[in-house]
Amino acid sequence: MIGVALVGGVMAASNESSATALPTGTDPGPTDPVEREYKKLLEMDDAAQEAVDRLLQQNEEARGRGSGFSQAEVNRRIREQFDPVQSAYEDFLKRNPKHAKAHLAFGSFLDDIHDEEGARKHWEKALELDPSNPAAYNNLAGIYAHTGPVTNAFSFFGKAIELNPREPTYYHNLGTVVYLFRVDAADYFKLSEAEVFNKVFQLYSNAMRLDPGNFPLASDVAQTYYGVNPLRTDEALQAWTNAFKIARDDIEREGVHVHFARIKSMAGRFAEAHGHLAAVTNRMYDTIKTRVARSVAEREAARREETNSAPASAKPDGGLSPTK
Repeated sequence: MIGVALVGGVMAASNESSATALPTGTDPGPTDPVEREYKKLLEMDDAAQEAVDRLLQQNEEARGRGSGFSQAEVNRRIREQFDPVQSAYEDFLKRNPKHAKAHLAFGSFLDDIHDEEGARKHWEKALELDPSNPAAYNNLAGIYAHTGPVTNAFSFFGKAIELNPREPTYYHNLGTVVYLFRVDAADYFKLSEAEVFNKVFQLYSNAMRLDPGNFPLASDVAQTYYGVNPLRTDEALQAWTNAFKIARDDIEREGVHVHFARIKSMAGRFAEAHGHLAAVTNRMYDTIKTRVARSVAEREAARREETNSAPASAKPDGGLSPTK
């Protein structure tokens, strides 16, 4: 269902398969009428989500051409898709109040429409009905990561991993929260700052081992190095190289080039940084490319000034003119 993941530098929702939300130890079979109704409810939810995604994409394209709907009209059309789904969930749960999977799914639906308190209520009910379901722990951990206490997020993500150690999302989520709340994590896990980073990298490594083709995950791993001081240049570049290898299209590859430029600039490898920026041609990166290019130029100028102002004995040629 819904878990917290760091994507592109912001906290965002990431989807697990619906199978993860199934209560353990239950297999009613395809002939069970309640389960058939529940399956149709999930299909209705998925169809509404897909319709809204299409609406948003088409409207964004139309706005790029100078037309498109107003935000009020977009919101109206979204509610037109989602209101029947919400009513269907409520009706189903009124008749089947102990259906843990439906509570879990409805919580995810409510989280998608930004009703976090409603999501919490149904995820807590799902956990009450089925304490062995790792998805319920994962989803509630995401709530705690947003609202606190963050120690509950550490605990609940850890419980999700304990219950299902084969799910990469859980390692990814815990790694992200440990990285974002490093001071709290150091206190909770009784670790030094360096050990906290090592824990983050280990959690991400476990996730990558289970899902080696996941580009957003690989990007998260690589971005983590920006928080390490001093910068582990070689490790950071290797992480971005790994991400580049599994990038799915030119847009993602150009995004990695921006990060290559940033890392190499921080390491004083300015010519290489300029080369990476030259490889970025998609206009969607214009703003970040300009910002990184400015940073590269400033670092380069500072390095020249530092070299020119250094004592003669400290300069590469000792400050002496070459012998003729």
